[in-house]
Amino acid sequence: MTPSARALGRGLLGVLLLVLAWWVFTAVAGRTDPMAAAMRPDRVPGALAELWGRGALLPGLATSLGRLAAGVALAVLVGVPLGAMVGASRWVRETTAPGIQFLRMVSPLSWAPVAVAAFGIGAVPVVFIVAAAATWPVVLNTAHGIRNLPPSWGAVARTLGASRGELLRSVVWPGVRPQVLTGIRLALGIAWVVLVPAEMLGVRSGLGYEILNARDRLAYDEMLVVILLIGAVGTLVDLAAQRLLSGAWVPARRRARAGRTVAGGGAHAARDGAGQTGAARDGDLTVRPA
Repeated sequence: MTPSARALGRGLLGVLLLVLAWWVFTAVAGRTDPMAAAMRPDRVPGALAELWGRGALLPGLATSLGRLAAGVALAVLVGVPLGAMVGASRWVRETTAPGIQFLRMVSPLSWAPVAVAAFGIGAVPVVFIVAAAATWPVVLNTAHGIRNLPPSWGAVARTLGASRGELLRSVVWPGVRPQVLTGIRLALGIAWVVLVPAEMLGVRSGLGYEILNARDRLAYDEMLVVILLIGAVGTLVDLAAQRLLSGAWVPARRRARAGRTVAGGGAHAARDGAGQTGAARDGDLTVRPA
């Protein structure tokens, strides 16, 4: 048996054990607790059929995914430039460090009253809360990627006559891309966790709203189905992000060309490094002539 097959088998075993524990718990607790009895595993198919028949699942899921995409996109638009400035400049990093650390420690849901007061009831405060949660992983990973760029890369590119645009496109972005994409993947996971409670802030659509709706109708089996759907979709979102953001989608020809560029730059740096004088402190990739 291959290692991947063994890993798959163990994963399936873990799922079966989890379902068994769920069944035992609801069977025991359901003797005295009607809510636990309504959340038995055998109630899931019927509740799923009921929700599907009412047309409640797909519109709610589509609404939640749309808010997730909007919040993460806003986090990327803010987080990548801010992270680049933090990573490239010691002055910016030291100036913003206390504020960033403080804001990171504030629960995103703490902003709910502020968001509702500022934007009213609706999708906008939900997107704001999701973006507030997703911004910091993008900022910190982008800054880390910028700070860890080898100074010699900028020196080699400038020596070869690269313009600032070419430097950003061919040196900086390939160097920081793994860290940026890792930050986006982390942001997606955090944003999905925050999204559902954010959708309980008076909106009338989305998976978070469906949980409250089922609770108010005492339809605990339907509430359980929505919770299971949230977990399943979150897992699929993370797997898709891991697949798409890992570079597996990059055509092989582009990866090979990038490899040749890096190899050629390294060889050139080895030959001419002794004759070059440059400075790239704190992420500054500009080479100063001797």
